Amino acid sequence: MAIFHYNAEQPFRDSPDLHLMFWGREQCAPGHSFGPGVRDHYKIHFVHKGAGKVLAGGHSYALTAGQAFLTYPKIVSAYAADESDPWNYSWIAFSGERAKHLLSRTTLSPENPVFPMVGEVMNGVYDRLTEAAQTTGALDLELTAVLYEFMAALLRTVPAAAAAPALHGRKNQHVEKCLHFLQSHYCENITIEMMSEILQLDRKYVSALFKQVVGMPPRQYLLGFRMAKACELLTRTDCTIGEIARSIGYEDALLFSRMFKKVQGCSPKSYRERHVNLTL
Repeated sequence: MAIFHYNAEQPFRDSPDLHLMFWGREQCAPGHSFGPGVRDHYKIHFVHKGAGKVLAGGHSYALTAGQAFLTYPKIVSAYAADESDPWNYSWIAFSGERAKHLLSRTTLSPENPVFPMVGEVMNGVYDRLTEAAQTTGALDLELTAVLYEFMAALLRTVPAAAAAPALHGRKNQHVEKCLHFLQSHYCENITIEMMSEILQLDRKYVSALFKQVVGMPPRQYLLGFRMAKACELLTRTDCTIGEIARSIGYEDALLFSRMFKKVQGCSPKSYRERHVNLTL
């Protein structure tokens, strides 16, 4: 059953900078689908449980818990929940003149709409919006604040390589450097100790600061980022398990398989078999 919430507050001008339109949550029925079709707004789905498939920009993506996907206005897209293990997801829809600019500062695009759900802001945006909706007297400000907070978290998680720093202050600049390092070197055999040494930061300090800003320790973030990449390779390529392991920084395929099962709840082979035949 789907739960919908609509923003009753109208923007104060015809072309607002950033405007939340609606949000919701749903335990999808088996095979629940949309499209192919287009919308006139941006919409992000956050997958909390289950599996499904997204078709966007001529590419097919298999998504499970811990991943999210963005659909763009006036761009054809389609998605479908798995028949045996359908998604439980939440969503937000928004528009505004700044939306395109803010998203251009990320690695996201109509051809690359998938990103990992990192930290409390992304995982809890539905609850935060629902709580904010109980506010009286400043509803427009409360909802917009949550939306901007999410956009800031998105820019920290998947920043474009050439993007200007989204955060200010020495501490947040340290975290940005860490995120850039992890996202640039995830395919190598890196460690948090190595990152701290290269960035000339104390390991304990940077781990505590990273968790404070991002919402999880750097090791957990790196693991989630690597496994999201592994899911893409498993469903979009014919690479062997060993090749995928080495592609995301694991020399030991058995270790990769153990870590993958820890995150996804199944082996890489089972994940591939389960998703490769999922059709829209």
